[in-house]
Amino acid sequence: MTTLNHFGQPVGDALPDWQVRELPQSVELIGRFCRLDPLDTQRHSHELFSAWHSIDDNRDWTYFAVDRPATQEACDLFISTNAASKDPLFFAVVDQITQRAIGSVSLMRIDPVNGVAEIGWVNWSPLMKRSCHGTEAIFLLLKYLFDDLKYRRCEWKCHSMNDASNAAAKRLGFEFEGTFRQAIVTKGRNRDTCWYSMLDQEWPQRKAAFEQWLSAENFDTEGQQKQRLEAFRK
Repeated sequence: MTTLNHFGQPVGDALPDWQVRELPQSVELIGRFCRLDPLDTQRHSHELFSAWHSIDDNRDWTYFAVDRPATQEACDLFISTNAASKDPLFFAVVDQITQRAIGSVSLMRIDPVNGVAEIGWVNWSPLMKRSCHGTEAIFLLLKYLFDDLKYRRCEWKCHSMNDASNAAAKRLGFEFEGTFRQAIVTKGRNRDTCWYSMLDQEWPQRKAAFEQWLSAENFDTEGQQKQRLEAFRK
């Protein structure tokens, strides 16, 4: 039913109990396969440099605004700059078995007044490919935002030509909202940006799907999934 104001104009639903939310903090978020640690130069720079250089080329950095650090010294500077930032707020993805950092991710464009934040700088190393770590890392961030901080909306944005990121957004349960044409110039090239979102009222169903997918029952003795994440949302 549409809500009308005293002029008879349609307006949004009232939120009489809404309050400004807290800012996300540099906290440890623990999962089964991985955990998210506040990014730290001394703890994570050498491990991330090694992980990002576990292949010979920088194809995984094509759609970032920066290139892969070429040296350990450059990586130290890159990590220290990111670690000092509050928005984006960076986390290292740490493998629970090896206890080594294998990727990084952030919460960014944080808007506590409206309860909105974006998951960005999703920087998985080749060591995370075809593993559960990426899915669980995103789940941990979503759980932190929606369950702990009570945010209303989480966003995912990516280059329109980044097929892997667009596919990941859909697989993870984000809804496509549209494409911002000629949104920015990056590395001397045009970027059209695809926007996705997940809302607080959608989170309980998405959360249940994540939990079922991540459960031990969904993996065989070789660690292969039995059902895809999307299957648990149907």
